[in-house]
Amino acid sequence: MKVIIIGGFLGSGKTTTLRNLGKHLIDKGHKIAIIVNEIGEIGIDGETISESGLVTKELTSGCICCSLRISMEYTLQTLEEEYNPDVVIIEPTGIAFPMQIKEHIELMGLEDLTFAPVVSLVDASRINMELDQIPVFIANQIKEAEIVCINKIDLVDPETIAAATRTVLQLNPDAIIVEFSAKKADARFQRFLDLLAGESVTGHTGPDLNSIEMSGVGSYSGEYSLHTPGLHPDRVTSMLVHLLSDIKDKLQEVNPEFIGHVKMTLKFKEGLIKANLTSAHGTPFVEILDEAGDCEQHLRFLSAVTLVPRDILTDIIDGSVQSVLKAEGIEYDKTPSSSGTGPIDLNLK
Repeated sequence: MKVIIIGGFLGSGKTTTLRNLGKHLIDKGHKIAIIVNEIGEIGIDGETISESGLVTKELTSGCICCSLRISMEYTLQTLEEEYNPDVVIIEPTGIAFPMQIKEHIELMGLEDLTFAPVVSLVDASRINMELDQIPVFIANQIKEAEIVCINKIDLVDPETIAAATRTVLQLNPDAIIVEFSAKKADARFQRFLDLLAGESVTGHTGPDLNSIEMSGVGSYSGEYSLHTPGLHPDRVTSMLVHLLSDIKDKLQEVNPEFIGHVKMTLKFKEGLIKANLTSAHGTPFVEILDEAGDCEQHLRFLSAVTLVPRDILTDIIDGSVQSVLKAEGIEYDKTPSSSGTGPIDLNLK
């Protein structure tokens, strides 16, 4: 069983990369499974990946390189016994250190495991903001990777791509650098796929680090059940853009340069729609993932951003969600599993 670990900071494009990688491997005849790790109790990525027809296991409420090691071992053993994939792709939370995950899996003593080179994704448009906000954390993610992918190159100019590549090489001169847009199945992305056929040759050095503490990120996740029928995709899309724009404005009042990820999925009869916001300077992005849904309707969210205290983050997200739903005339109930994790008191000076 080959293990592929795809890391990268919040909002760097891991899920899109993983979905396209999974489809490619299935087309090549591989039997694959995916493990998705999210810091909140409510999973977002597992739902969106499962809608693509990929076998997915979700680990929530922590980081698999820190607090969820036992859950990871159990999940790998269960996948091997019940599904027997030849490839397992692991998408850790954006505040994990992927090389630590590899080391912990190696120490589990599972038989017949091999590893692809460890991957870390970088958003070409945000790397300087990330290094300004949480320099030690981001530098460590890049330094430990064997392959660093400069993602979202379709959204920036060539000079920005070149600058991002120079920054990565300064931090990790031994890394293999790949520049691509994960949304495009072109020759650049194919080169990345070809590199994953190789073997990991490096390992974690030094003591284990608590990635959650180092990241300076607080998070809050939750779910709202929606009871108003007849939602139309155009209405849902417009509502999610409005909702994320409102959240962005409020977050900027606390941290004008915030980075991270606010992601939402809205599932309704017409399908599943996902919305993302990744920084104070970004714009909400919405995509329709699926054209057929069922009777269940819910809005799920996971927010994890830098230097915004958890209690304030909670108030912002819930306030915006409830305000927009009321304005749209949509009846809702908040599920009791909504939760927050991460730092409560942060020095915002």
